[in-house]
Amino acid sequence: MQKEKKTVIETSGITKIYSMGGTEVHALAGVDFQVDDGEFVAIIGASGSGKSTLMNIVGCLDYPSKGTYILDGVEVNKLERNALADIRNQKIGFIFQGFNLLARTSALENVELPLLYDRSGNKYNLKKRAREALEIVGLGDRADHHPNELSGGQQQRVAIARALVTDPSLLLADEPTGNLDSKTSVEVFGLFQELNAKGITIVVVTHERDVIHYVKRVVELKDGLLIRDELQTPRSAAEDLERIIAAEIDAENAAENTVVGADESAENLAEDVDEDVTVEIVKETPGGSTQDINELAV
Repeated sequence: MQKEKKTVIETSGITKIYSMGGTEVHALAGVDFQVDDGEFVAIIGASGSGKSTLMNIVGCLDYPSKGTYILDGVEVNKLERNALADIRNQKIGFIFQGFNLLARTSALENVELPLLYDRSGNKYNLKKRAREALEIVGLGDRADHHPNELSGGQQQRVAIARALVTDPSLLLADEPTGNLDSKTSVEVFGLFQELNAKGITIVVVTHERDVIHYVKRVVELKDGLLIRDELQTPRSAAEDLERIIAAEIDAENAAENTVVGADESAENLAEDVDEDVTVEIVKETPGGSTQDINELAV
């Protein structure tokens, strides 16, 4: 008998109203949204669609004006702020566009930080847990490096390790590839796919439509309303990355061949010039005739 999946996120009639100069702005207008354990979901939408507001509520960073939100069995919209902070620390791993790493601390120390704020009473071996998280994202050998010694993609991997270190119910990523180039973005989503294959629930908020091909479900918001909720078969980020690398190698080889070909052409041209252009140096002989100086040398 197949085990019934647990619901990690459940919102019902979520509304968020902001007052701006006496005018009410409905950022969310009654959103019903559910994510089960093990899903990989992208929330998309244009600027002003409400996706960032929904992310803030799902991430327990803000309260809804109306409606209910249940996170991993806990009705969080009824919690006071300290309890909400504990829920954020224990149940949600955050990944941000700007990485948000402390510049003067090592990768290992950055990953340890959420454990320092854990008030659950759990006793952790901080360095062991942090090192294990770094190994999961492929940076076990970079534990002692500072952020300025890491590439953008490596910094985001450290941020993902930091999000994983508390073993959260949900990874919540806000524009995680916004500061990365196309190739590195594919690398990050390849890591997300690996983590999701292990059963980790991931929700990504993004405006980049190139990366939504890698998720299993796409949810779209417009004017505070949910207008699309579709399952899809994701593309393999690992396979796309292989194609990108192969194309880079082909381009490098083509460039090298072009340089070599140009050098060979220049050498051939020089040889042709040596053969075709003869500068005759002559000397007048006593009889008034001329002779090639080369003949005289012989």
